[in-house]
Amino acid sequence: MRELILLRHAHAEPASTGQADLDRPLSPVGLAEAERAGKWLKENNLLPDCVVSSPSRRTRETLEAVLGITGYVEQKLEDRVYEATPGTLAELVDAHRDVDRLMLVGHNPGLEQLVALMADGRTGDYRGMAPGGVAVLQFPKERSIEPGVAELTAFWWP
Repeated sequence: MRELILLRHAHAEPASTGQADLDRPLSPVGLAEAERAGKWLKENNLLPDCVVSSPSRRTRETLEAVLGITGYVEQKLEDRVYEATPGTLAELVDAHRDVDRLMLVGHNPGLEQLVALMADGRTGDYRGMAPGGVAVLQFPKERSIEPGVAELTAFWWP
């Protein structure tokens, strides 16, 4: 079995005048959320083998806080994670078939729709995913990423 850990970036500061959305930093609340997510992952022995992350500042800062607690692993910044559809995210996950436990750090609505798509087979029935939230999906190692192939084994939010 393979596992996919989906981590939504924690709370970010609002954009200041002229600031690009990609450059928004975590808020102090967001930093605390990210640290709690890292502690939860470590306590539940859900340590990733590799991480693929959106290049936005808030996702990178969320990831840095989490890995500061869980331990550092191979990390890849992937532009396609930012504003990604569930289909794009599924392609990225499928491209990392060799990774037993992959963590994807990104944004809504793509992450919460990916959970619904993989677990329930549709994207219209998603439940929401709070900033700093974590969803863990398990699926057969030999299977491609497709609708309904995964089981949601854990869901956590700060």
